[in-house]
Amino acid sequence: MLVSPEKTTIGFIGMGVMGNSMADNLIKAGYNLHIYTRTKSKAKNICAKGGIWEDSIKDISLKCNLIITMLGFPNDVKEVYLSKTGILKNSKLETIAVDMTTSSPELALKIYNQGKKNSIHILDAPVSGGDIGAKNGTLSIMVGGDKDIFNALLPIFKIMGKNIIFQGSAGKGQHTKIANQIAIASCMIGVCESLAYSKKAGLDQTTVLESIGQGAAGSWSLNNLGPRIIAGDYKPGFYIKHFIKDMIIAADSANNLNLDTPGLILAKKLYEKLTNDNNGTQALYKLFK
Repeated sequence: MLVSPEKTTIGFIGMGVMGNSMADNLIKAGYNLHIYTRTKSKAKNICAKGGIWEDSIKDISLKCNLIITMLGFPNDVKEVYLSKTGILKNSKLETIAVDMTTSSPELALKIYNQGKKNSIHILDAPVSGGDIGAKNGTLSIMVGGDKDIFNALLPIFKIMGKNIIFQGSAGKGQHTKIANQIAIASCMIGVCESLAYSKKAGLDQTTVLESIGQGAAGSWSLNNLGPRIIAGDYKPGFYIKHFIKDMIIAADSANNLNLDTPGLILAKKLYEKLTNDNNGTQALYKLFK
């Protein structure tokens, strides 16, 4: 499959914090983008830049030969792909659909298998890097599915990300993202505790960050979210509610593998205290202030 702008019509479903920036980068690269999201106002910015609004998932499925989804929750993924008005029931033969939502590995495998029956190619390709990575086109993209379809879509993935790795068969992209979220869960506790300790000890938090961010304690979360915490900026690059969703998926998947994850469980309990906080994951710091 050729994925040049002349040969490819992309449908993009989901215009949240991440989806907006990812779609924007595809438009900048010269692709025709057809847009659908439940709240039309969220697509206003992309439509102003050339995105074509469609009134339904079915309309996108009928018009596009590549469909990318960036949704909120597994139930959204299930609805978008498996319902009567969804992608698998309405897309043309040989369409490629890529789910970049963080979702369930089991659901990813189910969608892949149903896609095979319908002659539709499915990749699960969740991402990491937050709003900064989405905006700058530097996301890490973890891909599961068929290797030949992955290879065909590399030019598209390279518009949205920099660290793009094929992880294996269907569902393996989602399993990799779960591993990513497990690592972040405990790390965020450490970031918040460290900055809270620095303040309590009478240190300048920014100066502390300059020292520890370049040493063994350095991490993406510390170096990118640490400055936001210090500035009191809790605006969402990644919503708490979505991180809790990811941790629930991770805990369920780990349980299916008979694996204990005490760090993940602790982080989940702490974040659940902030369930109604419509901020980004760095707002965990509020519990340590």
